[in-house]
Amino acid sequence: MIQNIAPTKSNLLKTKDNLKLSKTGYNLIDKKRTVLIKEMMQQIENAKKIQEDVKQMFEQAYAVLQEANITMGVMAVSDIALSIDKAENFEISYKSVMGLDVPSVKYEHGKLRPHYSMHMTSPAIDEAIRIFQKIKRLTYRLAETENTVYKLSIEIKKNQKRANALDKIQIPNLEDTVKYISESLEEKEREDFYRLKKIKKRKS
Repeated sequence: MIQNIAPTKSNLLKTKDNLKLSKTGYNLIDKKRTVLIKEMMQQIENAKKIQEDVKQMFEQAYAVLQEANITMGVMAVSDIALSIDKAENFEISYKSVMGLDVPSVKYEHGKLRPHYSMHMTSPAIDEAIRIFQKIKRLTYRLAETENTVYKLSIEIKKNQKRANALDKIQIPNLEDTVKYISESLEEKEREDFYRLKKIKKRKS
């Protein structure tokens, strides 16, 4: 669609500048979108790996927990589970990926201290607690990764819309306008030339 502006040389220069800027903007957005897609695919692979690790560790943990239930009794295991401090210090900060803030979970990697007496307990309960502790920390990483994937997907959609608007609407409109103004100016120059030619012919 041709923009509704007067076909003048100054408007031609402005439109050409806008066209150049729009094409540069499109190339930058396209590059950014490529980087974001690459990052999202990497994060998706990371999430799959963490999910698989969590699944395997849950299987290990429940197998060991079952052994502890058999050797110690369900009530004793339940009492120990209730005595364990579930809280853990962690904080959420943000890192930048191509100008997009994505979450980063930081937490303490301190050793797990037993909150129960070692007397009359099974090594299986210690192993179960250790594995569940690893699972908890893996869920921090999984939450961080999945949230990053979500934010990246939203940003990619936004960039896709911007790129489409430039590529399908703005750039073609500006190209049509440049063509229209150029042709109008050429036509005006031809008319002026013929007019001058007629005037010279009359004078001669």
